[in-house]
Formats: sequence, C-alpha cells, structure tokens
Amino acid sequence: MEYLSIFINSLIDLSNAMAPYILFGLLFAGILHELVPQSLVTKHLGRESISSVIKATLFGVPLPVCSCGVIPLAASIKKSGASRGATLSFLISTPITGVDSILATYGMFGWAFTLYRVFTSMFIAMAAGILTNIFDKEEAVVKPKFSLSPTKQEPQSCCSTSTCCSTSNEQVKFSIMKALKYGFVTLLGDIAKPLFWGLVIGALISSFIPQNLSEILIEYSWLSYIIVIAIAVPMYVCATASLPIAAALMLSGVSAGAAFVFLSAGPATNTVTIGVVKNMLGKRSLYIYLASITIGSVLFGLGLDYLFKSLDIAPRSILHVAEHATLISTASSVILWTFVLYFIAKPYFKRAKA
Repeated sequence: MEYLSIFINSLIDLSNAMAPYILFGLLFAGILHELVPQSLVTKHLGRESISSVIKATLFGVPLPVCSCGVIPLAASIKKSGASRGATLSFLISTPITGVDSILATYGMFGWAFTLYRVFTSMFIAMAAGILTNIFDKEEAVVKPKFSLSPTKQEPQSCCSTSTCCSTSNEQVKFSIMKALKYGFVTLLGDIAKPLFWGLVIGALISSFIPQNLSEILIEYSWLSYIIVIAIAVPMYVCATASLPIAAALMLSGVSAGAAFVFLSAGPATNTVTIGVVKNMLGKRSLYIYLASITIGSVLFGLGLDYLFKSLDIAPRSILHVAEHATLISTASSVILWTFVLYFIAKPYFKRAKA
C-alpha cells in the first residue's frame, strides 16, 4: 500500500509538472499550424537533405519549449510534411536549449559552458537528423500507372484538383477555433496513448530513483557518465529546471562533464518522448534518436572535462526555479488527463455501440 501511495504521488507530481507545458505546446502547435502554410514546411523541411535538418535544428534552438511541449510541435511539422530527419533534429535541439535556458546557463556557469552546451546540442540534433535521413528513409509513394496518353488523361496531383489549388492561391484567415481543434483534437488524439504510458512509466521510475544520487556518482566517478545517462534518459526534466540539479551535482563533487551529460540528455528525452517518437517515426528512428543523444552526451561530457580543465567551470550559485502555481498545475493536469482518457476510451465506446 505504501508503494502504491508513492507511485500515485509521483504520478500526480509528474503530471502537474508536465501538463502546463504540454497544453501550451498543443495550443502553440495549433496556432503555428494556422499561421504557417503547409507548403512552407514541406518546402524547407520535407526533403531528406542536410539543409532541411540544419533548418529544423536552427528553428528549434531558440524556442523556449521543454521536452513535453515539443511533442505536439514536432507532430505538427511532421503532419505538415517534414521529413523524419528534420522532425527528429527538431525534437532534440528544441528542449535542450531555449532563450530562457541559455540565459540561465550563462548566469550560472558562464559563457564557455553555455556556448559549449548550445553548439553540442546543435551537433547532436543534426547528426541524429542526418543519420535518420540516411538509414530510415521515407517510403516512396508509388504513383499509379496510366495507359492513356498524356493528352487525354494526366495523373492527378494535389494541384490537379480544384480544392487544393484554390486553397493555395487564397489567403486563409486565421481561426482560433481551427487552431484549438487541430491542437487538442487532431494532435492530442494521435499522442494520447503513448503519452499515457509515458506518464505511468515515468512515475514508476521517479518513485525508485535513489535519494543519495550524488553520493553514488562520487563513489563511482568513472561510471558517473553512464549512471547519469541511465537516469537522465527516462526522467522528465526541462532545460531550465535541470540547471539547479546539475549545479547541485557539481557542488557535491561530480565533474562538470557528468553534469553536462545530465543537462544534455535529461531535457532531450523522457519516457513520454520516447513513446511518441516510436509511435510517430518508427523503431529505427527511435534507436537513432536514443543512440545519438546518449553517445553524443557522453562524448561531449568527456570532451568538456578534457578541453576545459584550465577553466574554472563551477556553478556560480544555486538558482531556485520556482514551481508553477499549484492551481494552474492541478487544473492543467486535470484537463490533460481528461483529454487523454477520453481519446483512449473512445475506440472502446465505438465498439460497444457497434
């Protein structure tokens, strides 16, 4: 009974922490879908090329969106025609950095650590995107063959129909209702199931993380990178909130490189994002996603310890990241769970009626 109580409390805490970001991400994704033409996304991010990966990475770096809020945004650009590689690079670069996180990193660790964090996150994101485009190419759409001559009948494309061409030539007015429907019905409906299991698994993991984490990392210093990776990958923590944790680890004696591993892998992944990536992009892209982040974070963590030995990289202060207002967090969590449970139960209701 005690373990069940711990799990429920962890699930509530995790939901309260993530729900506001997810709901904001859904809203932002809906607005973005209404404002940004689908043709623009397809043009710049749709090709399986290095340029599309670079553009997606650069687009994601300044956005102040966490690893939860980025999920609906990534789903949105994927639905709009972005390639798997571009979508994956956006998924990685966006949560690691952000204007708020960059400024907070500079305030705590200085310019060298901040620049290193930004550029390495971009490198990891681009590497993952390029590898995805190489090893997990989109399946080519087979065009129908026509026996008639081109003068009598031509294969229909999007612009051979009056509907598509008329919408591309006309300027569609922004509709907040369409934005809300796209974000909270279309997108949330797609990610509801992996979101549910991600929250449950994340709560289970959070319930059994040892309290004396810093002591373990100091005792096994040469394994600290692996231990941090094992904890950071499934754990939910946003880029800004991860800074005090990394600072506390360093003040406890953990190396700057190991703390960097946590700052890199922690915000970029969690059980929710892992489930969504598998559902949205497939197993091969998921393996590339996890391998790029884990290997890249460890290598760059080792590189930080080696390259910046002469620099005094130490946390200037322990920043206190205020938690969201209890009312807002609880209300967001209730709203999110209502939608998630509705979309999960919806197919069963349809079967019962049939």
